[in-house]
Amino acid sequence: MRSEFYAIALLCSLPIAGRAARPNYGIDDAVALARKQNLEIAIARKQIRAANGGLVEARSGYLPSLLSTGLIDKRQHQEDTRLRDEDYNVSLRLQQNVYTGGAVPSQVAIARLNIEKQDYLFQEVVNRVAMDVRVAFYELLLNRAKIRVREDSVRVLEEELKTQRERLKAGTVGTLNVGRAQVALANERPELIDAQTQLKNSYLRLAELMGMNVAASGPSFEAVGQLEYYQRHVELNECLARADANRPEIKARQKDIEIEDKQYVLDQSELRPHIGVFSAYEVYNERDPEVGKEFNHGYLVGISGTWHVFDGFATKGRLQATRARRDAAVEALEAARRRIASEVRSVFFDLEQADRVLEAETKNVQSAEDSLQIAKANFAAGLGTQLDILQATSDVTRTQTTRLSAIYLHNAALARLIRACAWPLESIGSAPNSDVGPKTEDKVFNLARPPAKLNQR
Repeated sequence: MRSEFYAIALLCSLPIAGRAARPNYGIDDAVALARKQNLEIAIARKQIRAANGGLVEARSGYLPSLLSTGLIDKRQHQEDTRLRDEDYNVSLRLQQNVYTGGAVPSQVAIARLNIEKQDYLFQEVVNRVAMDVRVAFYELLLNRAKIRVREDSVRVLEEELKTQRERLKAGTVGTLNVGRAQVALANERPELIDAQTQLKNSYLRLAELMGMNVAASGPSFEAVGQLEYYQRHVELNECLARADANRPEIKARQKDIEIEDKQYVLDQSELRPHIGVFSAYEVYNERDPEVGKEFNHGYLVGISGTWHVFDGFATKGRLQATRARRDAAVEALEAARRRIASEVRSVFFDLEQADRVLEAETKNVQSAEDSLQIAKANFAAGLGTQLDILQATSDVTRTQTTRLSAIYLHNAALARLIRACAWPLESIGSAPNSDVGPKTEDKVFNLARPPAKLNQR
């Protein structure tokens, strides 16, 4: 019996130990982990390695190449001949380019520009993933805060329903009061269930961005922190200038233009002569015995050259295509600048809207609480009804959740502004101000919690 008891206690402690072993991640930890494990970032990092391989390939034009060739055949003759039946030729040739018409320097320049372009694209992916992680983390904190608001609201309405049932038994109220309390409670419970589901989805989204596997039992980590408001004073013109100067996507489009310029030089090299020198060692046989012996070998040195005097307008077609691609790259750069400027303006307006909504809802929360106190006082004095109190309580809960949503919208817009301007968070506007908005969980929930009881004043 004692051993069975120890075994049962051990099994019961395993889930608790598993839950305690889950790592805790703040928003900065989540961003850092996403930079290491996110699959999109890993793919972009592989593209940089591929571009470095292209540079190694392009540099090979500066180095000598060593080539071996061989041929052996045996013939069957229909009639007698003095020629030998076997023929073979083996050579080992070392060849060095002397003049390629600018082809090799252009290829090396294109390869280097491709590396720089992939670096910028990699940085753009990193910035976008970091933005997505921040927005997902803020959404998770929002849903978790909503759960606490909804739980408190459900608990208060359950207490109200219990109170009304007791009063119905005492004969002080009618069944209408009990029915209203039941309806209010039934309307609030789906909101709690929705908030709990949204929290689970937020964990799934954040785990995906962080490159983590999601277990069937739930998230394998715990998000720590609370929904905080960071006041930032930014100027639109400064944001636009920063985005035009720092956005990696714009720099990548500029590299596309430079690549097409080098490609034009590479295409023109096809119309110029290509000259090289070579040295070889050759082993061969002579088929005619009267000309020489069967086995022959020796060294040879020479100069090789090619020149396409007329290639059927193939080079002309390539030059035309390259000019068109360059013009398209210029248009793509202008389109990227306009799109990014529009993105910055849109995010800037969203940030202003979130600030205005947050200011209005902060005042509205206080107004809703004052209305609730007035409804309670009227009900106690016999001048109001229970319906007035339930409606006022619903208004308080709605304004509290709207205020939390406004904090989330502000932080999400700020995260998008960081990405749109390619601007570090610590250098955007002013630092977080605890005097303007809530800095701790208690400050957040002081204005986002319903009263303990509906008859509390």
